[in-house]
Amino acid sequence: MLGTDRALLKIAFDTKEYLQKIARGDSYFYTFLNQENIAAGILRLAPGEEDTQEPHDSDEVYYVVKGDGFLDIGGKNYTVSDGMSYFVGKEIPHRFHGNTHELVVVYFFSGPDT
Repeated sequence: MLGTDRALLKIAFDTKEYLQKIARGDSYFYTFLNQENIAAGILRLAPGEEDTQEPHDSDEVYYVVKGDGFLDIGGKNYTVSDGMSYFVGKEIPHRFHGNTHELVVVYFFSGPDT
């Protein structure tokens, strides 16, 4: 959905629908908005599931909808809990780990998800 035609741009997003797609698919995340200047998506990790993401080409913000565990950003662990938000600069290694409950996170990129 990368593009700039605003007339065709979807406005409302049902993240519950995307969580169902994740549950039926083979990926633990789903990018539902992917534009030149912003991207957004949802990530779901089951307890013990591995986060295999690589550093990104854009800055990123995470908002934790629910869950626990840790977010390693550049080698430092931050405790994850409901309602917390985290900023990760572009090209900085990061990953979620150690969750004992389902982890659901909404993410936003400052550019396209490439």
